[in-house]
Amino acid sequence: MTDSLDPNVHPDAERESEIVAAESQIYPPAEEVVANANVPNYLELREEALKDIEAYWDARAKEFIDWYEPYEKVLDDSGAPFFKWFVGGKTNIAHNALDRHAKTWRKNKLAIIWEGEDGTLRTFSYFRLWQEVNKFANVLTSMGVQKGDTVTIYMGRVPELPIAMLAAAKVGAIHSVVYGGFSEQALADRIADAQSKVLITCDGAWLRGKTINLKDIADEAIRRSPVVQNVIVFKRTGQDVRMEAGRDFWWHELMSLPVASTNFDTVQMDAEDPLFILYTSGTTGKPKGVLHTSGGYQVYIATTLKYAFDVKDEDRWWCAADPGWITGHSYIVYAPLILGLTSFIYEGAPNFPYPDRWWKMAEKYGISILYTAPTAIRGLMRFGDAWVKRHNLDSIRLLGTVGEPINPEAWRWYHRVVGREQCPIIDTWWQTETGGFMITPTPVVPLKPGSATLPFTGIDADVVRENGESCDPNEDGYLVIKKPWPGMARTVWGDPDRYVDQYWKEFEAQGWYFTGDSARKDKDGYFWIIGRMDDVIKVSGYRLGTAEVESALVSHPDVAEAACIGVPDELKGNVIHAFCILNAGKVGDDTLVDELKKHVRTEVGPIAVPAVIEFVDSLPKTRSGKIMRRLLKAKVMGKPLGDTSTLAD
Repeated sequence: MTDSLDPNVHPDAERESEIVAAESQIYPPAEEVVANANVPNYLELREEALKDIEAYWDARAKEFIDWYEPYEKVLDDSGAPFFKWFVGGKTNIAHNALDRHAKTWRKNKLAIIWEGEDGTLRTFSYFRLWQEVNKFANVLTSMGVQKGDTVTIYMGRVPELPIAMLAAAKVGAIHSVVYGGFSEQALADRIADAQSKVLITCDGAWLRGKTINLKDIADEAIRRSPVVQNVIVFKRTGQDVRMEAGRDFWWHELMSLPVASTNFDTVQMDAEDPLFILYTSGTTGKPKGVLHTSGGYQVYIATTLKYAFDVKDEDRWWCAADPGWITGHSYIVYAPLILGLTSFIYEGAPNFPYPDRWWKMAEKYGISILYTAPTAIRGLMRFGDAWVKRHNLDSIRLLGTVGEPINPEAWRWYHRVVGREQCPIIDTWWQTETGGFMITPTPVVPLKPGSATLPFTGIDADVVRENGESCDPNEDGYLVIKKPWPGMARTVWGDPDRYVDQYWKEFEAQGWYFTGDSARKDKDGYFWIIGRMDDVIKVSGYRLGTAEVESALVSHPDVAEAACIGVPDELKGNVIHAFCILNAGKVGDDTLVDELKKHVRTEVGPIAVPAVIEFVDSLPKTRSGKIMRRLLKAKVMGKPLGDTSTLAD
């Protein structure tokens, strides 16, 4: 926990006026959007849901999910904070994502459209995807994988990754997907923690026209964690790899064996049986294995996707994340399939070989909803409007963001250039631990650039002081969730004490989930996410969110991206050290430094002016696109970097 929030400290007048200005910029929903929305009365439904969350989630569980056996109780809070949802219910997420669709008109509908970085196109109807998953479930069973076993998946962004996940779920196994860019040690640590006897990988993966040798990394990880008995290798790049006899098997060879039948009886799972482990890293210690379960998770992700993005049968949905992150688990693999959507998946980098790669594919495949990270938006924004305007993006009706707060300037560019000033932007705040969207608009909610707007239906969120009192409007505080929700993580794998300490200790007396984030609410109740508590800088007694200063820097026409850290200072407590990536063709010099300082003074106030502005070519980011500010701080202060397992470069 960082230094405590002081309720007596208020923003200066200039910062207050900036907040008021942001609040007053409202983008109301178009009448046509409201009229055609799945839930036109969404704001009223929010109020109703909070009055009786059990009744609300009971209705959603019956609306979206098939149950082999009905649940006896919606919520069991007797063991809080180890909550249980849909107690006694029997289900399987693979049944709801595939089995039931394969028997209806959807069997011939495209489930997945996939484009490789090299232009390769592959498509899977719901029926074909169901067959492939059944075949691979039989392969896993033939290798001795049973209900409750863990299977580690370490692959590039290929269709076989979701196939492996769904097959593991069908068998009743727990999958642990490790992003296909992690190092040998990061993979070894996750294999050891999950005690996986089976590893699924690729020979290699394509990125920016080059191959990453995943098999070599997997071999070294297994050498360090020798619990793995069988390795299944999907051939993607065709490069030479070492195959150990008796341990390593080619995916395509196994799938051609008689044992790989297209028939498989999906294993019935209890609602609280584990579904998957997903590892997140902290600043110290080993990565946390966040555990999600079979029942509540699927109810939650199906509901959030249906309501927040107003998805319809005719939509082509593109979540431009990686299946190896929670965004990919929830909104590439599981929720779109549960809802019977067509999903687009792209293998490579967003600007390879040219900065219009995304816009070219959006036009080619008729994408109607695009959901991506502010990092990607800012990165593409650097190249200007012309690359976007080369393409007809009229098929896009909704845009979304995920991963971190979006700068208002990037929000406006996304809305104006990509969305043609017609597409609502669904700015979502959530975490690996929450399973799905927690604070988000829907298309019928008035929008404010940079605000995630309101808590989702059934979510009781607040911004509070250290003593638990609700903050005043525009006062920074701790972001907490006051009531349980079905998509919540159940524990940290093998370490329940860590789960309690990490998420429930801070507001133990109140029984609230502490997100670890700071935020504020404006006079309309809209939430403005500031960032991790570690990303809040206290300068001369004032608390400044890094996002505020970064947004001010990015709003300058020469700056593409910015990151700020607090550096200890004897006089002010901390001073701000800013790192800026400039737009193509711009040069950083002392004149620009002075100009940027004046710009921040105007946009936020004197207290927010960085003491140091450094121009850089890149910033340290996780592979999901979040800036790792603690690494910048460690480097500036000459301290050890700590856990860098999620570092992209």
